[in-house]
Amino acid sequence: GHRRKNWKVRKFVLREDPAYLHYYDPAGGEEPLGAIHLRGCVVTAVEDMPDSKKYDAENILFEIITANDIHYYLQAASPAERTEWIKAIQAVSRTGK
Repeated sequence: GHRRKNWKVRKFVLREDPAYLHYYDPAGGEEPLGAIHLRGCVVTAVEDMPDSKKYDAENILFEIITANDIHYYLQAASPAERTEWIKAIQAVSRTGK
């Protein structure tokens, strides 16, 4: 959900120009449900989140803090995928337009 009211599955598309992470309903639909502006953002791994169940979220959560200080928490499918997302978002936040 929008900033973790509840967890929902979303399809994400990372774009460099402009530097956005667009998210979509995985069931379909051409229009994005929303977007996170990545220019100048900070993205980090999250090791522990108070409201999450350990077995559901261990080593797969990460956080994006936008330049406007908006916090987004995302959950990857695996620890390796989390690392890939973090590296890709960090690169776009530095070089994207």
